[in-house]
Amino acid sequence: MTDNQIIKLSELKSHCQNCSLYDLCLPMGLKTGDLDSLDNVIKRRQSINKNNFLFRLGDSLKSVYAIRSGSFKTYLINTDGNEQIVGFSLPGELLGMDAIGENQHTCTAKALETSSVCEIPFDRLESLARDIPNLQHQLFRLLSKEIQQDQNLMLLLAQMPAETRLASFLLGMSERLSKRGYAANEFNLSMSRGDIANLLGMAVETISRLLSHFQENSLLNVERKHITILDMDKLRQLANHSAVNCSNSSQVS
Repeated sequence: MTDNQIIKLSELKSHCQNCSLYDLCLPMGLKTGDLDSLDNVIKRRQSINKNNFLFRLGDSLKSVYAIRSGSFKTYLINTDGNEQIVGFSLPGELLGMDAIGENQHTCTAKALETSSVCEIPFDRLESLARDIPNLQHQLFRLLSKEIQQDQNLMLLLAQMPAETRLASFLLGMSERLSKRGYAANEFNLSMSRGDIANLLGMAVETISRLLSHFQENSLLNVERKHITILDMDKLRQLANHSAVNCSNSSQVS
């Protein structure tokens, strides 16, 4: 990206404070003057087409990215040469922080649909964080959140039955999308069933069977990638009941 592509978001009426993702993204809790400083280092990227890469495994750390629109999947390559998905990222979330420890990316990020991001050069962000305590605190908060999400996923995969994994995944997507202003009970999944199965450690056939089962029991209505949650309480009960039973079983054993 050339220097003349580095712009102040305020000049495009896209100042962080006026962004619909303000409460979800990096600037949360920053004062107006601090936001101006952050705006001055943000680069505005062009749209990233579906299946294009934001960064790849092994790339050097250059920037972190705040997703403005669209969605991404992050994945590793296992010993068999196949993808192992480690997460899906939505608007208002950051990508690229995996590279901070070793100065290179430990996974690959690919767009699931046409997407756009705000690019924040990490060296400039690191310098600002030293001068703006609230920004440093926000970075620590986001890193902590990523660790918690990884722990939750490990627990889900290690102990929970298949129906709990899928119910928890759908509830998680509902909560994340509702925070971004979308309907909590009706949304499109940008990822394929194969990608969902990959993340949750199940076969694609199991995902399809469970979706049909949930639909037959009036929990969901499924039309291809369009999901309508018909009974949020029952879906939560399914996830929680199965999780409690699994936890009790592990304690007994």
